Amino acid sequence: MPASDFSADEYATGLAKTRAAMSARGIETLIVADPSNMAWLTGYDGWSFYVPQAVILPSTGNPIWWGRPQDKAGAAQTTWLSSEDLLDWPEAHVQHPDHHPFESLVQHLHDRDLTRAIGVEMDNYYYSAKAHAILATAFGELADATGLVNWQRAIKSQAELALMRNAGQLTAHMHATLRAGFREGRLKHDLVAEVQAAGITGTNGIAGDYPAIAPIAPSGLEASASHITWNDRPLTRGEATYFEVSGCFRRYHAPASRTLYLGDPPADIRRAEEAILRAIDDTFAAAKPGATCEDVAACVYESFARAGYEKANRTGYPIGLSYPPDWGERTMSLRPGDTTELMENMTFHLMPGLWTPDWGVAITESFVVTPEGGKPLAKIPRDIHAVQA
Repeated sequence: MPASDFSADEYATGLAKTRAAMSARGIETLIVADPSNMAWLTGYDGWSFYVPQAVILPSTGNPIWWGRPQDKAGAAQTTWLSSEDLLDWPEAHVQHPDHHPFESLVQHLHDRDLTRAIGVEMDNYYYSAKAHAILATAFGELADATGLVNWQRAIKSQAELALMRNAGQLTAHMHATLRAGFREGRLKHDLVAEVQAAGITGTNGIAGDYPAIAPIAPSGLEASASHITWNDRPLTRGEATYFEVSGCFRRYHAPASRTLYLGDPPADIRRAEEAILRAIDDTFAAAKPGATCEDVAACVYESFARAGYEKANRTGYPIGLSYPPDWGERTMSLRPGDTTELMENMTFHLMPGLWTPDWGVAITESFVVTPEGGKPLAKIPRDIHAVQA
């Protein structure tokens, strides 16, 4: 996501929101290790999150990018930062048994007098126990800033929504490819390969990027589990297969799941389909500014209960800019007990999936909150796609 995708004012707004949140928590220096948050603050984009890297945000002045030396050129090309704000650590410390890159970060923070009231993203995929131990030894107690930047990303700008709608077009193109290629006897990995190619080749002049999650594609009994990917066995009559995929455009996502069936879906699966479709309609009607996450979630649970099903997991989460292993923003959830109020231009992945011990059905939508209710980010037929021959 090169910085050129957004204006200087857009980045300035994000920095101001983040600094206000830092001030409210008494944080003077924020160390951001989540690549999604790094990108949102600076534009940095690169497959470099397998090694230590961070954006350091002081209470005043420009953010600082810090990473592996061979990735500094990528930071120069994709961020809006000047060369003085790009720092690195010794290349010899890559996966070294006796040295760690965060030792270098400690020195950089001392050199720039950024050693007071430090906050870190403690509960984050990309921030290790070793990194934390090094910082804590050097600076003492660190503030837990988990989710601080994530929450500032919750309301999307018009520029962000434009990227997500492009991602939605890619998602729709991928699902059209699925429907066209879904047939008895076809090896599932061949179909998944075709779908992934469609998401990257793109449509309508929109080229795709790699998504934060691999395609989810379980069939039959496999579909009783919610996060199985694909295998090399043939598609078989009498089995439901659901595909959860997302187009990705400039690192923004719009995931959607659809269920396909070879043959005539049995009555219990049709009953689940009816409950899910009703849940989506009810949710979109309710998803207006001022409603709470649990208000919206109730639409799903109540629709399922009327059909005689019980859903034991959350039914949605916020989405937007992301990197592997997750396209969720890890803040609020659509579930009972979450009283976070929806605001205009928040974006969610609505997940009214149903998993039984024998099968699973998932029909999901990515949507934006508007004064008129939830509006889908992709146009994809929702009914179960049943193939007779």
